[in-house]
Amino acid sequence: MSLPKAATLFLLFFLLLLSSTTTSNAHNITRLLAKYPQFSTFNHYLTTTHLASQINRRQTITVLALDNTAMSSLLAKHYSLYTLKNILSLHVLVDYFGSKKLHRISKRSTLTSTMFQATGAAPGTSGYVNITNLKGGKVGFGAEDNEGKLDATFVKSIKEIPYNISIVQISHALNSDEAEAPTAAPSQLNLTEIMSKQGCKAFADLLTASGADDKFNENMDAGLTVFCPTDGAVKSFMPKYKNLTSSKKVSLLLYHGIPVFMSLQMLKTNNGVMNTLATDGANSYDFSVSNEDEVVSLDTTVVTSKVLGILKEEEPLIVFKINKVLMPKELFKPVVAKEANAPEADAPADSEPADAEDNTNGVQGLGGGRLVMVVLSLWIGILLI
Repeated sequence: MSLPKAATLFLLFFLLLLSSTTTSNAHNITRLLAKYPQFSTFNHYLTTTHLASQINRRQTITVLALDNTAMSSLLAKHYSLYTLKNILSLHVLVDYFGSKKLHRISKRSTLTSTMFQATGAAPGTSGYVNITNLKGGKVGFGAEDNEGKLDATFVKSIKEIPYNISIVQISHALNSDEAEAPTAAPSQLNLTEIMSKQGCKAFADLLTASGADDKFNENMDAGLTVFCPTDGAVKSFMPKYKNLTSSKKVSLLLYHGIPVFMSLQMLKTNNGVMNTLATDGANSYDFSVSNEDEVVSLDTTVVTSKVLGILKEEEPLIVFKINKVLMPKELFKPVVAKEANAPEADAPADSEPADAEDNTNGVQGLGGGRLVMVVLSLWIGILLI
């Protein structure tokens, strides 16, 4: 093999290896199913029961999807939302089963665990699903605690990302006495009490005094992420807060909430623009999420705040502690990057420069220019060997 050819192959291998390190295993079940209107009801209840966020946090998963007709039959039984969550979690397998694997099961039958089993609420093997190859190339599915009955059959594959997520349609909902048993609602979470006890009392008091806490509580059941500034951050911000009108104060406070449950890992893997509780039509009231190493930052274009830790994580609620009050561009003057050799403009008193580096699209810690230099250096080094 000639030297130039060997060097070319080496560089191709290097670039392939580098690109593989930037590939994310993250998936979003809601977005994947949104492309298929016949599964809109199933998709809706995955979100309402907060199963969607749990599915997204799994590295390997198989979703047994029910179309709108199958969901109508299930909903006709009038289960509570919490019981329905158990039933749907039985339709989420914690292993990867693509179409080929389903039709090539060794010994024709296998038991696999589900997210219902993972909750700890399923005694014995009641949280397992039996998958069996039937005559004529059919595949049957049945809950293990259903006396061996196979309630559903494989219809088709909807989406497969080996070996990350597989979404397959089955004909009917799976029956399980344990999953269908009445389930009590979780204990009521008190947002302002949670914040007051863990270093965010000043922000909690502002929520209560302005009435903005009602909006936060209204969104609690559907999923809520709150970014709570520390007492010190709120204290230093109070002179600016007092100058706002009542409606603008409410908007600023609502700006600290996202109307979905976003775990720390989800924030790290879903960098980008986030809408908030204050978002309303033309008023975007959004901010950008980015992360560097293990630090998650929230950039409003006016100020950049960092996530310090988690005060409470109990779905459907998660509360993060942050080091600065989030100031939306709708209420405060954004920071404008200064051009080289340009006269220095007076910086607004209520803003500060955003982080200079916010690289969320390229290789983390390795800019485009540096990447080119690395490749050229390797190329020259090989030719000189």
